[in-house]
Amino acid sequence: MARLSIIVLIIMALVFRTALSELCNPQDKQALLQIKKDLGKPTKLSSWLPNTDCCSPEWEGVSCDIDTKTYRVNSLDLNDLSLTKPYPIPSSIANLPYLSFLYISRINNLVGPIPPSIAKLTKLRYLYITHTNVSGQIPNFLSQMKTLLTIDFSYNALSGTLPPSLSSLPNLLGISFDGNRISGPIPGSFGSFPKHFTVLTLSRNRLTGNIPATLAKLELAFVDLSQNMLEGDASVLFGANKVNLQKINLAKNLLVFDLGKIRLSKSKDLQGLDLRNNRIYGSLPQVLTSLKYLKSLNVSYNNLCGQIPQGGKLQRFDESSYAHNKCLCGSPLPSCT
Repeated sequence: MARLSIIVLIIMALVFRTALSELCNPQDKQALLQIKKDLGKPTKLSSWLPNTDCCSPEWEGVSCDIDTKTYRVNSLDLNDLSLTKPYPIPSSIANLPYLSFLYISRINNLVGPIPPSIAKLTKLRYLYITHTNVSGQIPNFLSQMKTLLTIDFSYNALSGTLPPSLSSLPNLLGISFDGNRISGPIPGSFGSFPKHFTVLTLSRNRLTGNIPATLAKLELAFVDLSQNMLEGDASVLFGANKVNLQKINLAKNLLVFDLGKIRLSKSKDLQGLDLRNNRIYGSLPQVLTSLKYLKSLNVSYNNLCGQIPQGGKLQRFDESSYAHNKCLCGSPLPSCT
């Protein structure tokens, strides 16, 4: 009997010692286990076990705040999960109150709308939901999440219109909604994004109407509005003061403006310019020859005329970059004479 008592005491001591050594907050662990259950217990999350520490490296995609020694879960990376049937985004994610980074990607069987419970994540800074079959509208409740720095909802099945309220987010650096079914115009309120807002990518959607003149106020570095049905003047995205502009893609729209009148005098870091398949007219501006870092250029299938400026990197691009214009000529196209 004495020997049995000693064994029991040893087991109890080991259990107590394990409990003391575990860093994971019990509420966070409970939330994570619920998320696993809500997703049908996918194989990739098999390391999420109730008798192990969720702050240990064994818990796939989970990170805890070790810098401040609070050990609260602050990062959740759910990607490439093989779900046995269609599941929605678990509302139980909202039970991780210290979450700063949420990454959900490449999950074909993830469906349904973005749950309103995500608005409870008052410390969230980076929100990525990409390459899924999540549907519905981009929710208005995002404007309540004042800590957000980046929102990326690329390549889902989202529809509806762009919420004008997004511009009220005071810390936002960029949004990417490429590859969805979003329709309607770009809201004029998008010109009121904060000064540090630099990324606007809305390609491969169903956007219509004119590019708002208010976007001229923004100091954008990366712009991709390609493969929509946008019309009219896009020169508001250029300007002599655009010192941060690095890449701009407006290809495959219905844009009509005089390219020769755009100003790029301070856009010395411009690396990519894609304007193909529009109705752009005028001539190629001479300032393009001064762009030292230009790596890609395509102005084909427009109504451009005149001689391609000589110098800089413009002759390094082949004929396909300039082809199918009204009367564009000069190297690498045939001579103007």
